[in-house]
Amino acid sequence: MRRTALLGSAGTLLAGTLIATTLAATSASADGRTADGSKSRGEEQKSRNAQAQGAQVAAERAAKKGIDWADCPADWALEKPIQCGYVSVPLDYARPNGKQIKIAVDRIGNTGGASERQGSLVYNPGGPGGSGMAFPRRVVTKNAIWADAAKAYDFVGFDPRGVGRSTPISCVDPQEFVKAPKADPVPDSEADKRAQRKLAAEYADGCKERSGWMLPHMTTPNTARDLDVLRAALGDKKLNFVGVSYGTYLGAVYGTLFPSHVRRMVLDSVVNPSKEKIWYQANLDQDVAFETRFDDWKKWVAENDAAFHIGDTVAKVEKQWDKLRATAKKDPIGGVVGPAELIGLFQSAPYYDSSWVPVADTWSKYLAGDTQALVDAAAPDLSDTVGNARAENSNAVYTAVECADAKWPTSWRTWDRDNTRLHRDHPFLTWANAWMNLPCATWGVEQQTPVEVGTGRGLPPVLIAQSTRDAATPYGGAVELHKRFKGSRLITERDAGSHGITNVANPCINDRVESYLLSGELDSRDVTCAPHATPKP
Repeated sequence: MRRTALLGSAGTLLAGTLIATTLAATSASADGRTADGSKSRGEEQKSRNAQAQGAQVAAERAAKKGIDWADCPADWALEKPIQCGYVSVPLDYARPNGKQIKIAVDRIGNTGGASERQGSLVYNPGGPGGSGMAFPRRVVTKNAIWADAAKAYDFVGFDPRGVGRSTPISCVDPQEFVKAPKADPVPDSEADKRAQRKLAAEYADGCKERSGWMLPHMTTPNTARDLDVLRAALGDKKLNFVGVSYGTYLGAVYGTLFPSHVRRMVLDSVVNPSKEKIWYQANLDQDVAFETRFDDWKKWVAENDAAFHIGDTVAKVEKQWDKLRATAKKDPIGGVVGPAELIGLFQSAPYYDSSWVPVADTWSKYLAGDTQALVDAAAPDLSDTVGNARAENSNAVYTAVECADAKWPTSWRTWDRDNTRLHRDHPFLTWANAWMNLPCATWGVEQQTPVEVGTGRGLPPVLIAQSTRDAATPYGGAVELHKRFKGSRLITERDAGSHGITNVANPCINDRVESYLLSGELDSRDVTCAPHATPKP
């Protein structure tokens, strides 16, 4: 699950990520609609049955057609021997013979020869809104962690519906989206809150205006159905899948809808699949976890004061952070880096251990007088129109999927109460996250009821991996999914918090993931691993 830039909030990526505790009780009317205009339970089940039948039709059609693989277009920046193609899927699975959209896909063949090949391994890195098209490059770049798995599998990436090359959606002009400085996400007054609410409502309106025809169909269940059509088009009877962050929720929904179609599934850094968490409460939980991991990083910065000269105690580092934030609020650094842009940069440290050194180093240079280093790291590059379009698209998909997947609170009083309370003890991310998600309160497109994730007939053992101090997807999500997927195994990396631990060098984790992918072998019980190495300046 990723956070990304939005409105007057922070500016960068999975990938952020609420169900209201105060939603009104509903009763079905004669036309099958509840009092709030949404579908009744019976209508929802009827719709899902039609979508299941449509998914079967689409998969059978894709299996016959396959994929016309060719060299990737030059502007996709995917070197040979990676090949690219498209898979057609229904916009609306209840109407499988209606309008079709294209899903971009790429692959690289297994490196071990025909005798070792076990099929395709499909990857989703998170979001919603993340592209998996870079996954085959792990073979080209000789990524050691994935080298043995590459012997057995074709590595396959794809852009989910709405993302990148897969019928992309948009909510606002990309250059306007990245423009800085944005307003401080932490409000000083009711006027500040009204301004942010206005921006969020305008963003929701922009999504409907620019991409309204896609929005009702931008759901995780539909992406899971796309994944099954992709499986069929690849010629695989069963799916081998690795999902990270939001990719774990995609995998959990796929495993629920298509349990007998799963062969191997690795879910890393888990979104809590409980219907009560998707998505409002999940974001509130995330705010707490980010504060904890931000504290971990500040402690590390203090312990390495000889390298960074920011402060030799946590209190001193916190004082420097408060000072930096106040300075940027009073007079944006370089004219473009205010508190929102600072959060966009600094949130990468609690996200990924690989960002600990770069962020601390940039901060250290700023304190030594190098303002440009901070501007280069935190401010948008308006000349990078391709990158800015990619960022805007990613945020549009994030918003569209989370808003469509579940019903959100529509009362501002609920949002204000919950985030005001949370901000008192968890100020780093709370309001930034709130404004990023607030368009869902005025979405204007029908919102669904989340899938009840659970074990269906034929689901094989699933491997789950999670660090205990993950900021983006708190540890409780992995525990919840482990309960719901019977026979699954949970690898816990204790005293660690980097997001996406199957991509971090830790033999205790890497060896088990590799063994599972190659042989299906799992430990007889859950495993706890020591943390991977702490970054060094």
